[in-house]
Amino acid sequence: MTQKAVKGKALVDHLVDNPVDREYEPLKTYFPDEEVSFVEKDIAETYDGWRIFFDGAANFKGTSIGAVLVSETGQHYPISAKLRFPCTNNMAEYEACILGLRLAIDIKIQELLVIGDSDLLVHQVLREWAIKNTKILPYLHCVQDLIKRFTKIIFKHVLRIQNEFVDALATLSSMIQHPDKNFIDPIPIEIRQQPAYCAHVEEKFYENPWFHDIKEYLEKGEYLENATHTQKRKL
Repeated sequence: MTQKAVKGKALVDHLVDNPVDREYEPLKTYFPDEEVSFVEKDIAETYDGWRIFFDGAANFKGTSIGAVLVSETGQHYPISAKLRFPCTNNMAEYEACILGLRLAIDIKIQELLVIGDSDLLVHQVLREWAIKNTKILPYLHCVQDLIKRFTKIIFKHVLRIQNEFVDALATLSSMIQHPDKNFIDPIPIEIRQQPAYCAHVEEKFYENPWFHDIKEYLEKGEYLENATHTQKRKL
């Protein structure tokens, strides 16, 4: 059975056990951990060390990976790459994870929290799930070798909505056409609180203060040279 067939069968079995009749009541699910409701607002509140977010994106234009390394002070270091070889979604997730781990190793980070929305990858790295696809096995061995370079490393699975920044980074990299020889500079992301025209004000410099003309008129009773009728009335 394929994975989608197993999911479909589970839903059908659930509906069969809860038929609609005259005494219909809302469905009562009995899935494991149904009493648990966990939404992490900010991972930084529970872990104040270095963190790495990773994700892979695949669409009709190609497959790309992205990772964002976040420092203890909140500084973000994004990195992205486009994959030009055939790979599955799970392979792309491993590629993104390895990309982030190598970035952390280059910066000589010793303790790291690895965060991703791939439930499969996290459980396989933690040796909780078996690997059925032989193509994933070399990736797992590579990740395990990289883990040995850290004194402390934790893997954590989050929902996709909590991984939206790096998900957008990978999606952007997959959509654009990468040049073969040229280098793409980092893309700055700013937050602006007001429209652009508010900052578009040309500063003018004057030799005299704004009240110079008024002062001259009060002291000497004379208008400025070449003053117009409107300017004289204003004075």
